[in-house]
Amino acid sequence: MKIRANQLSSHLKKSLAPCYLVTGDEHLLVSEAVDEIRDAARKRGFGSRELHVATTGFDWAQLSSSTGNLSLFADLRIVELRLPTGKPGRAGGEAIVNLVEQSGPELLLIVVAPKLDRSAAASKWAKALEQKGVGLQIWPIEARELPGWIAARMRSLGLQPDRDAVAMIADRVEGNLLAARQEIEKLGLLLGEGKVSAEDVASAVADSSRFDVFKLTDAALAGDARRAVRILGGLRAEGVEPVIVMWALTRELRQLATLHDAVRQGVDLGSAMKRARVWDNRQALLRGCISRHQPGDFHRMLKASGRADAAAKGQRAGDPWQMAADIVVGMAH
Repeated sequence: MKIRANQLSSHLKKSLAPCYLVTGDEHLLVSEAVDEIRDAARKRGFGSRELHVATTGFDWAQLSSSTGNLSLFADLRIVELRLPTGKPGRAGGEAIVNLVEQSGPELLLIVVAPKLDRSAAASKWAKALEQKGVGLQIWPIEARELPGWIAARMRSLGLQPDRDAVAMIADRVEGNLLAARQEIEKLGLLLGEGKVSAEDVASAVADSSRFDVFKLTDAALAGDARRAVRILGGLRAEGVEPVIVMWALTRELRQLATLHDAVRQGVDLGSAMKRARVWDNRQALLRGCISRHQPGDFHRMLKASGRADAAAKGQRAGDPWQMAADIVVGMAH
């Protein structure tokens, strides 16, 4: 059967299906849904977990072999399979169908994939998962829904935000839910439970000694490579999700590429920044960064940020932090 994201909690309280297909492009919401399924399974005695990521060259035969003899294991097992492309291929599709057949009281199968296109959604392996278990499509939070999501998230931590506080956070994170979660958790630590105003949010941000992704991008724009790398190290040490870092860098690079292209086409940079609604206090940073680079530089860095983002999400090999370091140095130089 298929269920909506807001039905997952009530479903798990009543029962645990033998298999789940969780799909969607919103990294945080997909991750939290999978966490919720795993927690429910552990409460029902599933004591071990195997994680498989089907990147290029993945050995489907080895996966089938590892799950072939359940009697060798004392614990009930969770087998979690991540499909970065959502297309396992013929061999992968057959292996998933076999895993679905094995799933049951001793084996819980969780397949995680991005939003499936029409052909993948109609494939035999996807249909097998939904017929025996549960299909869960995670939809992104729309811009108009974001303030409500932020307010609910804050209330779950004991914070009681007013409308202006919620609006300030929504404006700061610009739709990135991972960044929103981090801002809210930071406020919970700094302010504790109780009422939260926009002034509280501004004060907490100003008083926080934490490095943040906004300071990282500003250092890179300013040409201070040493400080940018130091901030990046601080973010990593604090446990910041690399996906958030790549979101911030990609957003900045996309704007730089657009502005640089406009200048090459004869548009005045000041007019282009005004059209792009660049804040007055950031125009000098962007102007300086653009002046340091040649045509094509920002587009090359955008491609690199796409690869780093995929690595941060486990969709390709590589160290996203090293990739991010290369990008911020490239922006700064």
